[in-house]
Amino acid sequence: MQQTFFFQAMIYLAAAVIMVPIAKKLGLGSVLGYLFAGIVIGPVGLHFIGEEGQDLMHFAEFGVVMLLFVIGLELEPSRLWRMRRSIAGLGGLQVGATTLVLAALSLALKLDWKQALVLGMILSLSSTAIVLQSLTEKGQLKSSAGESSFAVLLFQDLAVIPMMAVLPLLANEVINATSGHTETGLISDWPGWAQTLAVLGSVAALVIAGRYLLRPFFRLIAKTGLREIFTATALLLVVGAASLMNTVGMSPALGAFLAGVVLANSEYRHELESDLDPFKGLLLGLFFIAVGASINFHLILSRPWLIIELVAGVMLVKTLVLFVLGRAFKLTNPQNLTFSLGLSQIGEFAFVLSSSAREAGILSQESMDTLIAVVALSMVVTPLVMLVNDKWIQPRICDPDKHKPKREHDVEAEENPVIIAGFGHFGNTVGRFLRANNVKATVLDTDSDNVDLLRRMGFKVYYGDASRHELLEIAGAKQAKLIIIAVGDEEKRLEMIETIKKHFPNLRMLVRASNRNDAYSLMNAGMLHIYRETLDTSIRMGVDAMKFLGFRAHETTRLAKIFFKEDEKRLKYLSSIRNADEYVIAVRKYVEELEETLRADRDMLRSGVDEGWDESPMVAELSQAIGKE
Repeated sequence: MQQTFFFQAMIYLAAAVIMVPIAKKLGLGSVLGYLFAGIVIGPVGLHFIGEEGQDLMHFAEFGVVMLLFVIGLELEPSRLWRMRRSIAGLGGLQVGATTLVLAALSLALKLDWKQALVLGMILSLSSTAIVLQSLTEKGQLKSSAGESSFAVLLFQDLAVIPMMAVLPLLANEVINATSGHTETGLISDWPGWAQTLAVLGSVAALVIAGRYLLRPFFRLIAKTGLREIFTATALLLVVGAASLMNTVGMSPALGAFLAGVVLANSEYRHELESDLDPFKGLLLGLFFIAVGASINFHLILSRPWLIIELVAGVMLVKTLVLFVLGRAFKLTNPQNLTFSLGLSQIGEFAFVLSSSAREAGILSQESMDTLIAVVALSMVVTPLVMLVNDKWIQPRICDPDKHKPKREHDVEAEENPVIIAGFGHFGNTVGRFLRANNVKATVLDTDSDNVDLLRRMGFKVYYGDASRHELLEIAGAKQAKLIIIAVGDEEKRLEMIETIKKHFPNLRMLVRASNRNDAYSLMNAGMLHIYRETLDTSIRMGVDAMKFLGFRAHETTRLAKIFFKEDEKRLKYLSSIRNADEYVIAVRKYVEELEETLRADRDMLRSGVDEGWDESPMVAELSQAIGKE
């Protein structure tokens, strides 16, 4: 049956829509879902994708280009300068050391020195798409492991350029410089110094255009009010930057990254990011599907142990090299494990470099097929390796409390009217206020270091878990009038609530909430007295802002109280809404009603019905009176 474009598009989208939610539900992450989708619809599965899977790879790599553009938008040049040690030092050492070690191992396997060197270079690279996508999903991109991984990946993208330049020098036959997706036709016949100037000129042109031309251009486009034109302009920018760098022999992903960095300080940064994010996600998904579909399982099944040994050997060597370098750059063990295991696979540029090496006669067709299988399989294995690291390795090896002796609770019998569960920054403030007013409280905390510190400061704090009913009973929960639940862990708060409702139903609970969504969960658990951390402070900041803008003190204080009262009144109703569309409609109605209520009160105040007090004029009059005396 002739497969049309629409049929192919339907297959890719259906595979993603089915497999990715399943993978996410199983805790495997979206990357593994896309890879499995490619395997299912590929030659080894339902055979919806045949040889065109390899052609699809070149198009799908545009997802990596867009990923780097969006990441560049989040990086200010000043931050890149701060990371120069990691980029040049850690990244350079990783590529250099890994290339040498793997080349030496290849020589030990009786390969030619040219083949060994090329394999070492190719295998030293890691997958930008898989690593950054996984770190982003886990919220670890700005951690030490995330920043170190990003620095290494950025250097690797830069290193692809000299690697491509070295291949013709190692060639056993004439190499076509335009193999793969590197389109150097415009400058391939130029002398070396002219090509270098072309590269530097292109980078300079990109930086200058981004700083002085793109901002007014985007401002002009924004004035049209047509969002689709703004989105088209953003896509044009990414494609143009990638094409420019590609034309002069540089990595297109690097070009997109530079364009993103140049616009990192732009006022249109967030709009660009939001417009391109759906395209980036879909194209990255397409890339991972193509990787899954391109795995040559016939080759793997014909020589399974050889392929498994090669994948395991390469990933083990890369992990060891990365771990040693991570220790040298002062990464902690948990961060270093995430860093070294996360970068242990082989990257997408291996497909390009291996193709160029094959056309140069450095690698045979059989060697290239084996290499592609190893590369693709290492990409598939990586999400599983990171999952094992998160679920089993880190909790057992890197748990900071593992080597501490287990501490028994030291809760003693008390009969105070108040129990405070959790004595961090929130509970500590409440406890000090009660203590200053001679209200006695029994304090429990599960952080042993915090307990020891507070005791040295003169606070009477017990080490114990307030979610255990027997400890609450010792602490006097049957005699106490109320308990203040101030622990920071949302799940632990809900656990305490259930314990208290079951064993101490007469104990009144005052519960800390981290934010509005947390307050919804607590209300649905039956709590009436909920205290949101950010609410009072946010309103107080708003009051101060209005005062600085010239509003009367009495007016702003009164409006703040109305706002607080109205917000609390509607909180219970909003917490009961489960449907997202209904919630949006309810919030919009609430905002309109609240604005109308505050507007009516302001009008009443300004009409003179309620003159009220105002602190500033009173202080001024008092100062004048004192001066006259």
